[in-house]
Amino acid sequence: MKVLSVVGNRPQFIKSAPLSAALREREIEEIIVHTGQHYDRELSGVFFDELGLGEPAYRLDLRTADPAQIEPPLAVVLEQERPDWALVFGDTNSTLAGARAAASLDLCVAHVEAGLRSGDLTMPEEHNRIEVDRIAALLLCPDERSRGTLEAERAEGRIEVVGDVMADANLRFAPIARARSQILARLALEPGSYVVATIHREANVAPERLGRILAGLAALTEPVVFPAHPRTAGAIAAAELRVADRVRVIEPLGYLDFAALASQARVIVTDSGGLQKEAYWYGIPCVTARPSTEWVDTVEAGANVLVDADPDRLAGAVAEARMPAERPQLYGDGRASERIAEVLSMLASR
Repeated sequence: MKVLSVVGNRPQFIKSAPLSAALREREIEEIIVHTGQHYDRELSGVFFDELGLGEPAYRLDLRTADPAQIEPPLAVVLEQERPDWALVFGDTNSTLAGARAAASLDLCVAHVEAGLRSGDLTMPEEHNRIEVDRIAALLLCPDERSRGTLEAERAEGRIEVVGDVMADANLRFAPIARARSQILARLALEPGSYVVATIHREANVAPERLGRILAGLAALTEPVVFPAHPRTAGAIAAAELRVADRVRVIEPLGYLDFAALASQARVIVTDSGGLQKEAYWYGIPCVTARPSTEWVDTVEAGANVLVDADPDRLAGAVAEARMPAERPQLYGDGRASERIAEVLSMLASR
Protein backbone atom coordinates (compact mmCIF):
# COMPACT_ATOMS: atom_id res chain seq x y z
CA MET A 1 0.00 0.00 0.00
CA LYS A 2 1.25 3.48 -0.86
CA VAL A 3 0.28 6.77 0.79
CA LEU A 4 1.34 10.18 -0.49
CA SER A 5 1.44 12.85 2.24
CA VAL A 6 1.23 16.52 1.28
CA VAL A 7 2.91 18.92 3.73
CA GLY A 8 3.58 22.59 3.32
CA ASN A 9 3.69 24.48 6.62
CA ARG A 10 4.81 24.27 10.22
CA PRO A 11 1.81 22.46 11.79
CA GLN A 12 1.76 19.90 8.99
CA PHE A 13 5.39 18.97 9.58
CA ILE A 14 4.64 18.42 13.26
CA LYS A 15 1.49 16.39 12.56
CA SER A 16 3.20 14.21 9.99
CA ALA A 17 6.07 13.10 12.24
CA PRO A 18 4.22 10.62 14.51
CA LEU A 19 1.98 9.55 11.65
CA SER A 20 4.98 8.73 9.47
CA ALA A 21 6.32 6.52 12.27
CA ALA A 22 2.96 4.76 12.60
CA LEU A 23 2.78 4.15 8.85
CA ARG A 24 6.27 2.62 8.89
CA GLU A 25 5.26 0.30 11.72
CA ARG A 26 2.36 -0.92 9.58
CA GLU A 27 4.73 -1.32 6.60
CA ILE A 28 2.77 1.24 4.61
CA GLU A 29 4.92 3.01 2.04
CA GLU A 30 4.80 6.77 2.45
CA ILE A 31 5.84 9.33 -0.15
CA ILE A 32 6.27 12.80 1.39
CA VAL A 33 5.77 15.86 -0.82
CA HIS A 34 6.86 19.23 0.58
CA THR A 35 5.10 21.95 -1.40
CA GLY A 36 7.34 24.74 -0.17
CA GLN A 37 4.35 26.87 0.89
CA HIS A 38 6.55 27.91 3.82
CA TYR A 39 10.10 28.16 2.56
CA ASP A 40 11.97 29.77 5.46
CA ARG A 41 14.32 27.09 6.84
CA GLU A 42 13.08 27.56 10.43
CA LEU A 43 9.54 26.94 9.18
CA SER A 44 10.30 23.97 6.96
CA GLY A 45 13.58 22.11 6.57
CA VAL A 46 14.52 22.30 10.22
CA PHE A 47 11.54 20.14 11.14
CA PHE A 48 12.79 17.27 9.05
CA ASP A 49 16.03 17.44 11.04
CA GLU A 50 14.52 17.89 14.51
CA LEU A 51 11.57 15.53 14.25
CA GLY A 52 13.37 12.69 12.56
CA LEU A 53 11.25 12.78 9.44
CA GLY A 54 12.52 11.10 6.32
CA GLU A 55 13.71 13.45 3.62
CA PRO A 56 10.78 14.36 1.36
CA ALA A 57 10.71 12.41 -1.87
CA TYR A 58 9.69 15.64 -3.59
CA ARG A 59 10.53 19.23 -2.65
CA LEU A 60 8.48 21.41 -4.96
CA ASP A 61 9.95 24.64 -3.54
CA LEU A 62 6.96 26.61 -4.82
CA ARG A 63 7.27 29.49 -2.33
CA THR A 64 3.64 30.42 -2.69
CA ALA A 65 0.39 29.98 -0.80
CA ASP A 66 -1.73 30.23 -3.96
CA PRO A 67 -3.57 26.90 -4.37
CA ALA A 68 -3.91 27.51 -8.11
CA GLN A 69 -0.12 27.49 -8.37
CA ILE A 70 0.39 24.59 -5.97
CA GLU A 71 -2.13 22.25 -7.57
CA PRO A 72 -0.54 21.60 -11.03
CA PRO A 73 2.90 20.48 -9.72
CA LEU A 74 1.17 18.28 -7.14
CA ALA A 75 -0.95 16.72 -9.89
CA VAL A 76 2.23 15.83 -11.79
CA VAL A 77 3.65 14.04 -8.73
CA LEU A 78 0.36 12.29 -7.97
CA GLU A 79 0.06 11.09 -11.56
CA GLN A 80 3.59 9.74 -11.43
CA GLU A 81 3.19 7.98 -8.05
CA ARG A 82 -0.50 6.90 -8.28
CA PRO A 83 -0.83 6.33 -4.51
CA ASP A 84 -3.67 4.39 -2.93
CA TRP A 85 -4.36 7.44 -0.75
CA ALA A 86 -3.44 11.11 -0.89
CA LEU A 87 -3.15 12.25 2.73
CA VAL A 88 -3.75 15.94 3.49
CA PHE A 89 -3.59 17.72 6.85
CA GLY A 90 -5.59 20.56 8.33
CA ASP A 91 -6.82 23.59 6.43
CA THR A 92 -3.99 25.28 4.52
CA ASN A 93 -3.85 26.08 0.83
CA SER A 94 -1.46 23.15 0.39
CA THR A 95 -4.21 20.97 1.89
CA LEU A 96 -6.75 22.32 -0.58
CA ALA A 97 -4.41 22.01 -3.56
CA GLY A 98 -3.54 18.43 -2.62
CA ALA A 99 -7.19 17.43 -2.34
CA ARG A 100 -8.10 19.11 -5.62
CA ALA A 101 -5.15 17.59 -7.47
CA ALA A 102 -5.94 14.09 -6.22
CA ALA A 103 -9.62 14.45 -7.05
CA SER A 104 -8.76 15.55 -10.59
CA LEU A 105 -6.97 12.21 -11.03
CA ASP A 106 -9.72 10.15 -9.34
CA LEU A 107 -7.41 9.32 -6.43
CA CYS A 108 -8.73 8.75 -2.93
CA VAL A 109 -8.18 11.58 -0.44
CA ALA A 110 -7.85 11.11 3.33
CA HIS A 111 -8.27 14.29 5.39
CA VAL A 112 -6.61 14.53 8.81
CA GLU A 113 -8.51 16.96 11.10
CA ALA A 114 -11.75 16.57 9.19
CA GLY A 115 -14.97 18.15 10.40
CA LEU A 116 -13.53 21.20 12.15
CA ARG A 117 -15.51 24.41 11.77
CA SER A 118 -15.09 27.88 13.24
CA GLY A 119 -18.33 29.16 11.71
CA ASP A 120 -16.42 32.16 10.33
CA LEU A 121 -16.66 32.24 6.54
CA THR A 122 -14.48 35.34 6.35
CA MET A 123 -11.53 33.01 7.00
CA PRO A 124 -10.03 31.34 3.91
CA GLU A 125 -9.21 28.34 6.11
CA GLU A 126 -12.92 27.75 6.79
CA HIS A 127 -13.63 27.50 3.07
CA ASN A 128 -10.67 25.13 2.71
CA ARG A 129 -12.00 22.85 5.47
CA ILE A 130 -15.45 22.66 3.91
CA GLU A 131 -14.21 21.95 0.37
CA VAL A 132 -11.63 19.35 1.42
CA ASP A 133 -14.22 17.52 3.52
CA ARG A 134 -16.52 17.38 0.50
CA ILE A 135 -13.73 15.87 -1.60
CA ALA A 136 -12.29 13.39 0.91
CA ALA A 137 -13.23 9.71 0.81
CA LEU A 138 -11.83 9.21 4.33
CA LEU A 139 -12.58 11.80 7.01
CA LEU A 140 -10.29 11.43 10.03
CA CYS A 141 -11.86 13.40 12.88
CA PRO A 142 -10.24 14.54 16.13
CA ASP A 143 -13.44 14.23 18.19
CA GLU A 144 -17.15 13.44 18.22
CA ARG A 145 -18.07 17.10 17.67
CA SER A 146 -16.31 16.93 14.30
CA ARG A 147 -18.12 13.71 13.42
CA GLY A 148 -21.42 15.40 14.24
CA THR A 149 -20.57 18.34 12.01
CA LEU A 150 -19.81 16.07 9.06
CA GLU A 151 -22.96 14.04 9.59
CA ALA A 152 -25.03 17.23 9.72
CA GLU A 153 -23.42 18.32 6.44
CA ARG A 154 -24.13 14.89 4.96
CA ALA A 155 -20.50 14.30 4.08
CA GLU A 156 -20.11 11.41 1.66
CA GLY A 157 -16.77 10.12 2.90
CA ARG A 158 -16.19 7.44 5.52
CA ILE A 159 -15.98 9.08 8.97
CA GLU A 160 -13.55 7.80 11.60
CA VAL A 161 -12.94 9.47 14.98
CA VAL A 162 -9.24 8.87 15.65
CA GLY A 163 -8.12 11.74 17.90
CA ASP A 164 -5.64 14.46 17.06
CA VAL A 165 -2.19 13.71 15.63
CA MET A 166 -0.96 16.95 17.20
CA ALA A 167 -1.60 15.38 20.60
CA ASP A 168 0.65 12.49 19.55
CA ALA A 169 3.42 14.93 18.64
CA ASN A 170 2.93 16.96 21.80
CA LEU A 171 3.23 13.95 24.09
CA ARG A 172 6.25 12.69 22.21
CA PHE A 173 8.26 15.86 21.69
CA ALA A 174 7.43 18.34 24.50
CA PRO A 175 9.44 16.50 27.20
CA ILE A 176 12.36 16.13 24.77
CA ALA A 177 12.18 19.85 23.98
CA ARG A 178 12.31 20.95 27.61
CA ALA A 179 15.20 18.61 28.34
CA ARG A 180 17.26 19.49 25.27
CA SER A 181 16.57 23.14 24.49
CA GLN A 182 18.56 26.00 26.01
CA ILE A 183 16.20 28.69 24.72
CA LEU A 184 15.20 30.04 28.14
CA ALA A 185 18.82 30.40 29.18
CA ARG A 186 19.69 32.11 25.87
CA LEU A 187 16.85 34.61 26.34
CA ALA A 188 17.50 35.02 30.09
CA LEU A 189 13.96 33.95 31.01
CA GLU A 190 12.53 32.12 34.01
CA PRO A 191 9.67 29.63 33.58
CA GLY A 192 6.28 31.25 34.12
CA SER A 193 7.60 34.80 33.91
CA TYR A 194 6.85 35.76 30.31
CA VAL A 195 4.27 35.75 27.53
CA VAL A 196 4.80 34.05 24.15
CA ALA A 197 3.10 35.64 21.12
CA THR A 198 2.69 34.29 17.60
CA ILE A 199 0.70 36.12 14.91
CA HIS A 200 0.67 35.03 11.29
CA ARG A 201 -2.89 34.72 9.89
CA GLU A 202 -3.47 36.65 6.68
CA ALA A 203 -6.15 38.86 8.24
CA ASN A 204 -3.94 39.70 11.21
CA VAL A 205 -0.94 40.91 9.22
CA ALA A 206 -3.00 43.72 7.67
CA PRO A 207 -1.41 46.88 9.14
CA GLU A 208 -4.45 48.12 11.08
CA ARG A 209 -5.18 44.80 12.80
CA LEU A 210 -1.53 44.01 13.40
CA GLY A 211 -1.03 47.47 14.90
CA ARG A 212 -3.90 46.89 17.32
CA ILE A 213 -2.53 43.51 18.37
CA LEU A 214 0.91 45.05 18.94
CA ALA A 215 -0.75 47.79 21.02
CA GLY A 216 -2.34 45.10 23.17
CA LEU A 217 1.01 43.40 23.66
CA ALA A 218 2.58 46.77 24.51
CA ALA A 219 0.09 47.18 27.37
CA LEU A 220 1.27 44.01 29.12
CA THR A 221 3.40 44.23 32.24
CA GLU A 222 5.43 41.09 31.53
CA PRO A 223 8.12 40.54 28.91
CA VAL A 224 6.74 39.24 25.62
CA VAL A 225 8.72 36.94 23.33
CA PHE A 226 7.45 37.17 19.76
CA PRO A 227 9.01 34.67 17.30
CA ALA A 228 7.92 36.42 14.11
CA HIS A 229 6.71 34.53 11.07
CA PRO A 230 8.47 35.98 7.98
CA ARG A 231 5.16 37.39 6.71
CA THR A 232 4.54 39.10 10.05
CA ALA A 233 8.04 40.52 10.30
CA GLY A 234 7.71 41.86 6.77
CA ALA A 235 4.37 43.49 7.58
CA ILE A 236 5.78 45.18 10.70
CA ALA A 237 8.70 46.57 8.72
CA ALA A 238 6.67 47.63 5.69
CA ALA A 239 4.08 49.53 7.75
CA GLU A 240 6.72 50.81 10.23
CA LEU A 241 4.56 49.61 13.12
CA ARG A 242 5.63 50.43 16.65
CA VAL A 243 6.86 47.51 18.74
CA ALA A 244 7.14 48.19 22.47
CA ASP A 245 10.48 47.66 24.20
CA ARG A 246 9.08 44.82 26.31
CA VAL A 247 8.00 42.96 23.15
CA ARG A 248 11.04 41.06 21.98
CA VAL A 249 10.70 40.19 18.30
CA ILE A 250 12.98 37.30 17.41
CA GLU A 251 13.57 35.07 14.40
CA PRO A 252 11.36 31.96 13.96
CA LEU A 253 12.47 29.11 16.20
CA GLY A 254 13.00 25.46 15.49
CA TYR A 255 10.24 23.20 16.78
CA LEU A 256 12.06 21.95 19.87
CA ASP A 257 13.12 25.45 20.96
CA PHE A 258 9.63 26.79 20.39
CA ALA A 259 8.01 23.90 22.26
CA ALA A 260 10.34 24.50 25.22
CA LEU A 261 9.57 28.24 25.15
CA ALA A 262 5.79 27.93 24.80
CA SER A 263 5.37 25.12 27.32
CA GLN A 264 7.01 27.18 30.08
CA ALA A 265 5.30 30.53 29.41
CA ARG A 266 2.72 32.07 31.74
CA VAL A 267 0.36 32.86 28.86
CA ILE A 268 0.33 32.27 25.10
CA VAL A 269 -1.13 34.88 22.73
CA THR A 270 -1.72 33.50 19.25
CA ASP A 271 -3.84 33.30 16.13
CA SER A 272 -2.62 29.77 15.37
CA GLY A 273 -5.11 26.94 15.50
CA GLY A 274 -2.49 24.36 16.41
CA LEU A 275 -0.97 26.43 19.18
CA GLN A 276 -4.37 26.86 20.87
CA LYS A 277 -4.45 23.09 21.32
CA GLU A 278 -0.80 22.83 22.30
CA ALA A 279 -1.32 25.49 24.97
CA TYR A 280 -4.13 23.38 26.40
CA TRP A 281 -2.00 20.25 26.48
CA TYR A 282 0.90 22.19 28.04
CA GLY A 283 -1.43 23.54 30.73
CA ILE A 284 -0.75 27.15 29.65
CA PRO A 285 -3.70 29.59 29.33
CA CYS A 286 -4.24 30.92 25.82
CA VAL A 287 -5.50 34.26 24.47
CA THR A 288 -6.51 34.03 20.82
CA ALA A 289 -6.38 37.11 18.58
CA ARG A 290 -9.26 35.96 16.38
CA PRO A 291 -13.02 36.47 16.47
CA SER A 292 -13.66 32.71 16.24
CA THR A 293 -11.93 29.36 16.56
CA GLU A 294 -12.36 25.86 15.22
CA TRP A 295 -11.14 24.55 18.61
CA VAL A 296 -14.19 25.71 20.56
CA ASP A 297 -13.73 23.08 23.28
CA THR A 298 -10.69 24.97 24.62
CA VAL A 299 -12.85 28.09 24.99
CA GLU A 300 -15.71 26.15 26.62
CA ALA A 301 -13.23 24.62 29.07
CA GLY A 302 -12.12 28.12 30.16
CA ALA A 303 -8.56 27.66 28.94
CA ASN A 304 -8.76 29.93 25.88
CA VAL A 305 -10.24 33.43 25.41
CA LEU A 306 -11.12 35.01 22.06
CA VAL A 307 -10.24 38.73 21.93
CA ASP A 308 -10.19 39.41 18.17
CA ALA A 309 -7.81 42.36 17.58
CA ASP A 310 -9.04 44.49 20.50
CA PRO A 311 -5.95 45.75 22.39
CA ASP A 312 -7.80 46.36 25.67
CA ARG A 313 -9.44 42.93 25.64
CA LEU A 314 -6.12 41.32 24.78
CA ALA A 315 -4.28 43.01 27.65
CA GLY A 316 -7.11 42.29 30.09
CA ALA A 317 -7.38 38.65 29.09
CA VAL A 318 -3.63 38.11 29.51
CA ALA A 319 -3.68 39.76 32.94
CA GLU A 320 -6.56 37.53 34.08
CA ALA A 321 -5.51 34.33 32.31
CA ARG A 322 -5.57 31.20 34.44
CA MET A 323 -5.98 27.54 33.60
CA PRO A 324 -9.20 26.01 34.94
CA ALA A 325 -8.92 23.80 38.02
CA GLU A 326 -10.39 20.89 36.07
CA ARG A 327 -9.09 20.22 32.59
CA PRO A 328 -10.94 17.53 30.62
CA GLN A 329 -9.01 15.45 28.12
CA LEU A 330 -9.52 17.01 24.70
CA TYR A 331 -8.73 15.72 21.21
CA GLY A 332 -7.59 12.22 21.94
CA ASP A 333 -5.12 10.24 23.98
CA GLY A 334 -1.95 10.44 21.90
CA ARG A 335 -2.69 7.39 19.75
CA ALA A 336 -4.35 9.05 16.75
CA SER A 337 -1.48 8.15 14.41
CA GLU A 338 -1.78 4.47 15.27
CA ARG A 339 -5.51 4.58 14.61
CA ILE A 340 -5.07 6.28 11.24
CA ALA A 341 -2.52 3.68 10.16
CA GLU A 342 -4.87 0.95 11.37
CA VAL A 343 -7.79 2.36 9.38
CA LEU A 344 -5.69 2.64 6.23
CA SER A 345 -4.45 -0.95 6.65
CA MET A 346 -7.99 -2.19 7.15
CA LEU A 347 -9.20 -0.42 4.01
CA ALA A 348 -6.26 -1.82 2.04
CA SER A 349 -7.23 -5.38 2.99
CA ARG A 350 -10.73 -5.04 1.56
